Amino acid sequence: MELSKEHIARLRELLARPAQRIVILSHTNPDGDAVGSSLAWAEVLRGMGHAVTCIVPNKYPYFLDWMPGIEEVVVFKTDTEGRAARAVSEADILFCLDFNAVSRLEILSETIEANTTAVRVLIDHHLSPDKGFDLAISHPDSSSTCFLVYSIVEALCGTDAITRRMAELLYVGMMTDTGNFAFSFLTPELFRAVAVLVEKGIRIPDIHNSVYNAYTEGRARLFGYAINRKMEVIQNGTVAYMSLLESEMRRFQFQQGDSEGFVNYALTIKKVKMSAMFLAHRKFIRVSLRSRGDVDVNLFARKYFNGGGHKNAAGGKSFVSMRETIDHYVRSVAEFAAEGHLG
Repeated sequence: MELSKEHIARLRELLARPAQRIVILSHTNPDGDAVGSSLAWAEVLRGMGHAVTCIVPNKYPYFLDWMPGIEEVVVFKTDTEGRAARAVSEADILFCLDFNAVSRLEILSETIEANTTAVRVLIDHHLSPDKGFDLAISHPDSSSTCFLVYSIVEALCGTDAITRRMAELLYVGMMTDTGNFAFSFLTPELFRAVAVLVEKGIRIPDIHNSVYNAYTEGRARLFGYAINRKMEVIQNGTVAYMSLLESEMRRFQFQQGDSEGFVNYALTIKKVKMSAMFLAHRKFIRVSLRSRGDVDVNLFARKYFNGGGHKNAAGGKSFVSMRETIDHYVRSVAEFAAEGHLG
C-alpha cells in the first residue's frame, strides 16, 4: 500500500487550521477496526488542538468495552441528550472511517446529510467508495482501516506521535480485521507496523484475551447451537450457510456482537470455499459472506444482496422472510457456480 503524497498534503493543509470542530463517524454494528481506528485518529487530532467527537450509529460489542477512550464514543441510537446531532451540525470536518458510503450509517445517515457545509474526508479500505467526499483516502489493498490510519499518522507526524494507548487501539483493528493475521493483505509493511506498536509497550496476549476470550456463556451456547443445528452445507460440500431468527437469539440472551465470527467457522471445513450467515433483525435480515481463495463474495453480495465489501468478506441485506432469503441464496449460489465463480 502506497499513500498518495497529494492526499497527505491536502490532509495536512486541512488540519493546519486551528481549533476545528471535528466529528469521526463509523459504520452500523461497529467492530474492532471501526472503533479502534476512530479512537486512535481522535487522539491524533486532539493532539493537534482540535475538538473531536466520535459517533457510531449503534452500540459496539461488549467485548470492546475495555478499549481506551471507548467511554467517549457517542452511540446515536441511545443518545437521548442529542449530543451526536449537535456535534454533526456544528462540525467543520466529518471524518468517515471504515465505511465507503454514507448509507452504511443507516439511522445516522439523515443527520449527516443535513450538514452540507462540513468538509467530508473518507479513510477506508473497502471497495467502490462513493463519490461524495471532498477527500477520499481509499485503499482496498489495506488489511484494515487501523493499518491505514497508522500509515497516515506515520506520513503526517512520524511514529513518535503514536502513544501506547493509540498503539493498543490500532492493534485491535489490525488483529480483528485480519482474523488474527490469517487473511489477505498480510504485507511486510503490516508486520513492521505491528513491531512499532509492540515497541510502544502493547501486550499482545492481553489484547487477544480481552477481545477473543471475553464472551458470555450465552454466546458460547449460541455458537454450539448454530453449528450443530443451523449449519447447512450445499453445492457438493463447497458452500455453507447458517441462519438465526430473533427467537433463537433471545433463547441464548443474545447481545450485540455475539454472532461475531460465526460466519468464518464453516471455512475451517476443508472443501468449503464460501460461507454465509443470515441474522434476523426486526425489519430485515443481515447477510454476512466470507470466502477463501479466488471466490469473490464482494461480487456475489453486489449481484444478489445489494451489498458489497471485500473480495473475501462482504455483506448485504434481505427484506423478505428467512425462508425466502435462504431459498434466494441457494439459487444464487447455483447460478454463481454455473458462471464459474466457485472454481
